[in-house]
Amino acid sequence: MKKLNRKIPPPVHGVQNISVPPPAVHHLDNGIQVVETRMGTQPVLKLEICFRAGRAAEHKNTVAYAATRLLRDGTTTLNSKEIAEILDFYAGTLGTHPGWDTSAVSLFCLTKHFEALIPVVADMILNPVYPQHELQTFIDKNIRELQVDLTQSDTIAYRKLTELLFGEKMPYGYSSVAEDYKALTVNDLKRFHQEQLTADNCVIFIGGAVNEAILKLLNQYLGQHKTKRIPYQNVLCTETHPKTSVHLKNETGLQTSIRIGRRFGSKLNPDYAGASVVNLILGGYFGSRLMKNIREAKGYTYNISSSIDFMQHDGYWYIGTEVGTKFAAKTLEEIYKEMQLLQTELVDAAELEMVRNYCLGNMLNMIDGAFAVMDAVKPFFLEDLQDDVLQKLVDTIRHITIRNEKKY
Repeated sequence: MKKLNRKIPPPVHGVQNISVPPPAVHHLDNGIQVVETRMGTQPVLKLEICFRAGRAAEHKNTVAYAATRLLRDGTTTLNSKEIAEILDFYAGTLGTHPGWDTSAVSLFCLTKHFEALIPVVADMILNPVYPQHELQTFIDKNIRELQVDLTQSDTIAYRKLTELLFGEKMPYGYSSVAEDYKALTVNDLKRFHQEQLTADNCVIFIGGAVNEAILKLLNQYLGQHKTKRIPYQNVLCTETHPKTSVHLKNETGLQTSIRIGRRFGSKLNPDYAGASVVNLILGGYFGSRLMKNIREAKGYTYNISSSIDFMQHDGYWYIGTEVGTKFAAKTLEEIYKEMQLLQTELVDAAELEMVRNYCLGNMLNMIDGAFAVMDAVKPFFLEDLQDDVLQKLVDTIRHITIRNEKKY
């Protein structure tokens, strides 16, 4: 047997193709779409029940957040303590996930315990009662957390940025205030549940050690109840705000939060792939220009980054960092300098290759395992994306050159 020479590194191969294993698609008796990713060797499952009902479907501020969070706090047959005890006994992990465009309930469990846990999850989704005392606890808790958050400069900066970008009265732009929580009623939550968390507004994702018995249980507990969504026309932001600079001064603060951003559009934006590469170069990973300049060379901050955040109907690009107040002006100067350099000088070939490899490697990591694949396919079913959007992104990253990058 040939002796291994550990002084010689293994050969490096570029990422040529990235393909997501296609999921199987089923339908329950009531029409709910089930997207199945049957992969992995361990006897575990992840179930995620997603509703196209987030902020954009609200009839009242914060009601989507409250109605989703409080699903687990009592049904017509179980109270919150009993639900928690059942989950604990069977080692299940339950999550409720309100979002910009969707609301979801997730369950992680051993495959053998799914039969015991799916009735509880179905009961939560179909028969929540939203007890008044649980709602009051939720309101009090969120107001206390809000009071703490509003003492933090990063929270204030983020809230102001989204208000300016999307409009302070729009679903993507408004910032929750104490009065929003105080105005919530049990009837508000029940209305949102009855009108938005419905069978025809739902997609179920399940991954891991799935078998036919699991699919039959899904149909038994979630496939027999028919409900229809009542459309609510909540207008999304259509305004384009002028270039604005806002400075929020804290007389006693030793730290300043900086947020710079602009609206970008959704993943349907034709510049989505190219802009993702440019963003990585600027501030999207640890070796980015902003990190090398402002963190490593200048020492103004511990962390600085840029990213593009996407919702279904829009999105925004932004730079964020926290710096000592005395370095705030210099930090802004360096940020704008790096942006100007990226617009006026060609990117070095070695730098572009580093970003290309980082990005493709990160995408491989995003589809490593059954649950990761499940998360990767969700946007195709929830955001009306074309099947080839991922391949277009991969192709752009692989073939983009230093001369075909636009001025983002």
